[in-house]
Amino acid sequence: MKAFVFPGQGAQFVGMGKDLYDNSPLAKDMFLKANDILGFDITSLMFEGTPDDLKQTKVTQPAVFIHSVLAAKAMGADFQPDMVAGHSLGEFSALAAAGALSFEDALTLVSKRAMAMQKACEMNPSTMAAVLALPDETVENICNSITQEVVVAANYNCPGQIVISGSKAGIELAAEQLKAAGAKRVLPLAVSGAFHSPLMEPARQELAEAIEATHFVKPICPVYQNVDAKPYSDPDQIKANLVAQLTSPVRWTQTVLNMLADGADEFVELGPGQVLTGLIAKIRK
Repeated sequence: MKAFVFPGQGAQFVGMGKDLYDNSPLAKDMFLKANDILGFDITSLMFEGTPDDLKQTKVTQPAVFIHSVLAAKAMGADFQPDMVAGHSLGEFSALAAAGALSFEDALTLVSKRAMAMQKACEMNPSTMAAVLALPDETVENICNSITQEVVVAANYNCPGQIVISGSKAGIELAAEQLKAAGAKRVLPLAVSGAFHSPLMEPARQELAEAIEATHFVKPICPVYQNVDAKPYSDPDQIKANLVAQLTSPVRWTQTVLNMLADGADEFVELGPGQVLTGLIAKIRK
């Protein structure tokens, strides 16, 4: 069975999507449509911008989404997934590629999500860090023991790699304890805030209204969602999980394990980079 997976924020690079624009008339039309929907020339930023341009959340999230979905559409009849999943932002790409919502509606939601997250980041200075070579349970216990600050396990990327998210003071406190517990490294990430943590609550509320007002339909295959790593096809359940995703951890390890258990024997990553391909290889071991 074939599983298609879609990356999240962090996979972007200058020049992303240019090959699709040049070689697929359909992709070219949709790139131009994306400029109109967003109200700025995202194609120029994707093809010729600077790395700093692409790091802005309001640019990064739509850029990764556009590249990912247009890569699926450019496949035409060859895009026949038995199941799909996306990492964080990539869940929107997976849903659009699988037909649960239109490209236009999904891009509008992604743009609103990016703006809402950026606003939440500015309200609460916060950050994230990758923790290497500690069991999940150890990371969770240390985060749970810190009650004076916000710090949570946010991304379960693969065995031995968890990203924590929270206030800057919370991340510093956790980093000290995680290193003392035997973490190989605790690496600060170049992000603008504490994604997938309680500090994203203002963004969750804002996005909930937009998602509720958007028309979703049953996707062409099950979509494995981040909040609990399980497959969904019911539009109302998909919506509820998308809203919850902003303040909940991304359970990527569990998602891939569930897809494997349900028969996935081939994974295809669509979008910029090969980050998920690398994580899947580690999970399959």
